[in-house]
Parts: sequence; C-alpha cells; structure tokens
Amino acid sequence: MSDDSLGFGIVGCGVISRWHANALSEIPEAKLIAVNDVIGERADALAAEFGVESFANLDDMLARDDIQVICVATPSGLHAEIGIAAAQAGKHVLVEKPIDVTLEMADRLITACADAGVQLSVISQHRFDDGLQEVRGLIDSGRLGRLVVGTASTKWYRTQGYYDGADWRGTWKLDGGGSLMNQGVHYVDLLLWLMGPVKSLVAQASTLAHDIEVEDDAAALVRFVNGAVGTVHASTTMYPGLPERLEICGTEGSVAIDDGTIVMKELKDEKGETGAYGNRKSTSSEGVASTTAASDPTAIKHEGHRRQIVDLISAIKSGTPLLSSGQDGRRALEFILSVYESSKTEAPVALSGE
Repeated sequence: MSDDSLGFGIVGCGVISRWHANALSEIPEAKLIAVNDVIGERADALAAEFGVESFANLDDMLARDDIQVICVATPSGLHAEIGIAAAQAGKHVLVEKPIDVTLEMADRLITACADAGVQLSVISQHRFDDGLQEVRGLIDSGRLGRLVVGTASTKWYRTQGYYDGADWRGTWKLDGGGSLMNQGVHYVDLLLWLMGPVKSLVAQASTLAHDIEVEDDAAALVRFVNGAVGTVHASTTMYPGLPERLEICGTEGSVAIDDGTIVMKELKDEKGETGAYGNRKSTSSEGVASTTAASDPTAIKHEGHRRQIVDLISAIKSGTPLLSSGQDGRRALEFILSVYESSKTEAPVALSGE
C-alpha cells in the first residue's frame, strides 16, 4: 500500500463481497483493511481469506482512520441505511446494485453523501465492459445516427434452491423485487445510459415458476424522451440461462451486445445503404456455457468491479466525474419501480424523464 492509497472496508460478506475483495487486491491505489457482517462467522471467513481484520460492529469499523471508502454489499434493502452511516462517518461509498429498494431511501443516501462531501458510486460494472464502451463511443460520435429502438433482455435461470438459500432473496422488504430488481437491473441501467431518459412505460410482472413473493418474469414496453421506443425483459425462468442481450438501433446503424461483447455491428458509414428491403442478418448461438452468470451468479468476473473502483478512486483524488453515480442508480430504480406500478395498475406510468 503506497502512501497515497485509499483504505477500503466491506460491509456484507455474502457472495458478491469476494468480487470487491478480489478487485481491490489488484489495484495498487487501494487496500482492503477490514470487513463487517452481522453473521460473525461469515465476516471472519472472508477476513481470513484476504488477510484483513474482521469487525462484528459496524460503528467500530467506521471509526477506523485508515478506511476512506466503504463497499456496501449487504441485501438490497439495507444499502442506503449502511451507506448513510458510512457517509456520516466521512467515508466515500461504493454501493452494490440496486442503490436501494425505494426512491425515498435512495434520495436519503444521495443527500447524505452530498451533505458529507463524499463520493457515491452505484455498481454498474458492465458500463466498463469494452463492448459497452465502444457502443457508447459510437453513439457519442453520431455514427449510429438518431436512436430509434433499444432493447434489453436478461433471460436467466435460478432454481428454487437459489431463493431458499438466503432468507432475503425473493422478498419485497430486502430484495425489493425479483428478476428485474436483482438480475435485470444491470441491463436496465445500460439501456438508460445508452438510450437516454424514459418518458413512459407499460409493463407486466408475473411469478411464473417459483414460490416467492416477487416476480420471476417482467416485461416492459418503453417510450424514451427522445422519441425512441424499446423493450425490457428480465426473467429467472429461462432454463438453463441465456446470454444478457442489448440491442441499440439508430438511423445510421445497429449494434447487438451479448454479455458485454459486441456480436453484431452494422454501420452505414462502413457498408453503405442496403436495398429497399434491407439486408437481413442472422446470428446463431452454440448454447450458453455453464460458467456464465445466466445460470451461476458466482461465475461473474470481477474485472468490471476493478474498473469501477479505479473510476471511484479517480473521482476521489482528482474530482473526475463518476461513470456510475448515485443519480444513475436512482434512474434505474425509478424505472424498475415504475414497471411494478404499471403491472399492478395495468396502466401506463409516466416517469420523471430525467
């Protein structure tokens, strides 16, 4: 750890905590100092694995002068509560997705970080994927033209055992929702990041294949502020789990991304105009490998987390804008909550358009 490195603490020592810990171990400007969990044995196990200190009491960890950043990796419904405590202790905050499960708590967290003068970044590690960065560049340069259609799908598979394996999963109170809030939030965020704010949506959320409180399948038809249209589909019923897919189409080109990798890119400035009836493209898949997050959440690589932590460190040290901020996390949450509202009322819902 160099003299100008930042010390990190992790709150919540479940599955995703190791992605934070592994990412931190690869960043020279960061050092994991300590971990905390309400289940002491779980905190002790993670601390022993990474050679750091374990705390049973969060306040004791927050009092450490050598910790400047807190990674919040607790169940979703506790994100803002922990983040607020960290901010009030003068710590910068990196919170797992979603930012929280209610807009009220999201706003309280954003305000607490602003009042404390600390940075707040919400995990959206796929924004840092090479493929997504390339698509963002195509949009910013105008090579896709005026955006007209955007679609996002997360068609994954989770067994009943997945939900039964942790008492917070599949609950409104701590998970905040199901396939859309927990799994689909990543590609919801990417769709909003690339297509822009949403004007309105109409949606349906259902529980089709699991014994849980929340949905395991959700679909939405979207109208963006810029006039474009789109669809979102998130499910945990799709055996054995299909790739996450994002399609962005403009008047000058189209791009498709599977699991963060561009699998189709067609640009008029490279290939010219087609015939009157277009030039239909087809793609094929040889199947989904068993080691993808579609069927195994532990298969997620930590490279995206590493890049996002580096982005946060840059914001802390140099004041550079965050690629995924608290407001970005709030937008994704607003979208998801609007899907639930539309499904409940069976009517379109207008969003803030911000």
